[in-house]
Amino acid sequence: MTISRKIINHEGPGGSFESMWVGDAGGGVKPGLLFFPNILGTKEEDFLKAEELAALGYTVLVTDLYGKGKRGKSMDEGMALMKEIATDRTVLRTRLLNALATLKGLTAVDTSRLGAVGFCFGGQCVLDLARAGADINGIVSFHGVYDAPPFPNAPMTGKVLICHGWNDPLSPPDALVRLSKELTEANVDWQLHAYGNTGHAFTAKYVPLDATKTFGFQPDSSRRSWKAMEDFLVEAFR
Repeated sequence: MTISRKIINHEGPGGSFESMWVGDAGGGVKPGLLFFPNILGTKEEDFLKAEELAALGYTVLVTDLYGKGKRGKSMDEGMALMKEIATDRTVLRTRLLNALATLKGLTAVDTSRLGAVGFCFGGQCVLDLARAGADINGIVSFHGVYDAPPFPNAPMTGKVLICHGWNDPLSPPDALVRLSKELTEANVDWQLHAYGNTGHAFTAKYVPLDATKTFGFQPDSSRRSWKAMEDFLVEAFR
């Protein structure tokens, strides 16, 4: 297996986008995964994680939701870019569905086996993709944001795995309870893995864990959640 990358330029709502295809070019048809990054947008850290997913047997599209050339170089820049599309959740939903259509159009993607993984803002994106009624087998949210859009969901069909840092101030326990209630009432096949002594961004190796353990990399939780994702995807794609 030879894992490679290829820039995918595609048009969508709001302009031109530059995503990254990551996979085994000679490996034949494989399940397809959308990969939604954190608020900074696509970057080398995401491509490396996508290569790990590709080595597991998936074709991955590291998805640009902001637009070509729009990337955050700081948290403030990332927040500004995120607000451009997340303030109006209908705009976000449209871009998410466009990303799924782009994945379906790629060569050697098994369109009957599709999924999505997301980190931070990307963790919110995968949930909103499921809420939009996307025809996907499963989604994985890592340290995401859980608030529902201000409009009704479409029927949700895919399985859901939530990997959550218990100390996360952006998604406190009451937000987690509301999400659990939402998924249960929608009759979703969902599961939750909550990690103690763990906060937001617990998979981000470049972010030191703060003294209160509410934000930053937690290697044990990162490793455990990645393994949980591996097992979940195998089940989702059966």
